[in-house]
Amino acid sequence: MNSPGIKVINQSKNELPAFETSGSAGLDIRAHLIEDMHLAPMQRVLVPTGIFLEIPEGMECQVRPRSGLSIKKGLTVINAPGTIDSDYRGEVMVPLINLSSDHQIISNGERIAQLVFARYETIHWIPSKALSPSSRGEKGFGSTGEQ
Repeated sequence: MNSPGIKVINQSKNELPAFETSGSAGLDIRAHLIEDMHLAPMQRVLVPTGIFLEIPEGMECQVRPRSGLSIKKGLTVINAPGTIDSDYRGEVMVPLINLSSDHQIISNGERIAQLVFARYETIHWIPSKALSPSSRGEKGFGSTGEQ
């Protein structure tokens, strides 16, 4: 399978985001810090990575939490999944929150999030007065589990 090439600038001394196993969907991205970052319970921070991307048009980069970081430290990505659009050229920054009841520390080089690349469709609206019927209709939250 042919994977798309993504232009990247790495201004950190950390390795590029990488797939940790052959079956990984996300690439782990690391914190780029001069000194440790301390997070109080419920504190939000924007963590720099030193990574800049040129994402091809028709693709996005999703920033997702790392399960290990969330269970071990209670740290997660605030707006998960966040989207990096193809026309953004700034540094990849990861918004984290400390959901634990303890102070937490993020160190330079620590894996703080995952990047997942996905293709998307650009749509156009078709103003209508009615929608086509479906077997589900207007049944909403939790309705697909009903007998």
